[in-house]
Amino acid sequence: MDKISPQKRSDVMSSVKSKGTKLENFFAQEMINQGVKFSQRNVTNLIGKPDFIFKRKKIAILIDSCFWHGCKKHLRLPASNQVYWTAKIARNRKKDRQVTKKLKEEGWLVLRIWEHSLRNPTKLRWWMTHIKNIIK
Repeated sequence: MDKISPQKRSDVMSSVKSKGTKLENFFAQEMINQGVKFSQRNVTNLIGKPDFIFKRKKIAILIDSCFWHGCKKHLRLPASNQVYWTAKIARNRKKDRQVTKKLKEEGWLVLRIWEHSLRNPTKLRWWMTHIKNIIK
């Protein structure tokens, strides 16, 4: 059973930002620290509104949080309203696949980075090296 009221849970979940999150800001700062210059953030004119793009190279980066995008390792559904959350996460996963497919059809290289990868220093270094190599 959830430890907070349904109204409070609703308030908490609806307050979650979709852009300018701590995770995005951390990743942006890490790219800046590594000398990686991206073109734009939170690109509204592309499907899926990629978190970062490298326009000339047609590279789109999407940062996927473990909760909202349904990480198979780290997703912990709220104790209440599990039918809703299971369906919501399934819709998000489906949309992620559709966004990736559409961007690829439009010639974009799509990099989806899990939240847990950014919290792991080794994986974060790998991503930074990988991004540097593909934007050369």
